[in-house]
Amino acid sequence: MLTLQLRKLEENKIVKRTVYAEVPSRVEYELTPIGHELKPIIKEPEKWGKKHKAL
Repeated sequence: MLTLQLRKLEENKIVKRTVYAEVPSRVEYELTPIGHELKPIIKEPEKWGKKHKAL
């Protein structure tokens, strides 16, 4: 499930996937410039949750 979501994010140019030729294999993901533009939008539900957690 996580792999499918990460692949979709990669397909949509939101994250960049880097595969390292190591044993055991290693993969890293990082936000692309487009992904960084989404950070304020992603933070809004977090703010909402913190606000309503105290209620």
